[in-house]
Amino acid sequence: MTTRPLAGNQRKFLRAEAHHLEPSVRVGKEGLTAGLLAAIDQALEVHELIKIRFVAFKEEKAIAVPEIEGRTGSACVGVVGHVGIFYRQQPDPEKRRIALPRPRDES
Repeated sequence: MTTRPLAGNQRKFLRAEAHHLEPSVRVGKEGLTAGLLAAIDQALEVHELIKIRFVAFKEEKAIAVPEIEGRTGSACVGVVGHVGIFYRQQPDPEKRRIALPRPRDES
């Protein structure tokens, strides 16, 4: 399950949409456990756009972000401080909450 690459304007749109959100998941001293990845996957399934706070795993976030993307099929649209913003489009069009803008021609 992979998400097609997002255009710059789509990433910017998603960062703006996430501004008011509170972190759904917190990465603690245990790091990326199977249970934590399942919680991230479930949050993405329900909300499409989530924030993840790196509490005690701050130094490893550069390693954790690509791993979260790969293991959940999501895309990181931004990292601000110790909070990552992740998006995965809901596969069921009836359940989608976010309508992405069309990608601009970036030629």
